[in-house]
Amino acid sequence: MKKIIQVHVYKGDKYYIAECLDLPVVTQGKTLDELIFNLQEAISLQLEGENLSDFDLAAEPSVLANLEVDSSAYAKA
Repeated sequence: MKKIIQVHVYKGDKYYIAECLDLPVVTQGKTLDELIFNLQEAISLQLEGENLSDFDLAAEPSVLANLEVDSSAYAKA
């Protein structure tokens, strides 16, 4: 059983986007704070009333988010 829900976060044209690797969840937000709020809500709604073992998840899993950084932001040195 997985104790961690993995999420990939990246910046789109206007919004930050989060895509879960372990669940069918995708959400967005104008800021990272808004994105995290939306992500918590989306994951909660996806798992509401579900048996976590159906998703191979342990009870009360944590969320691990990987943030993709545009290489052009730091390549100008």
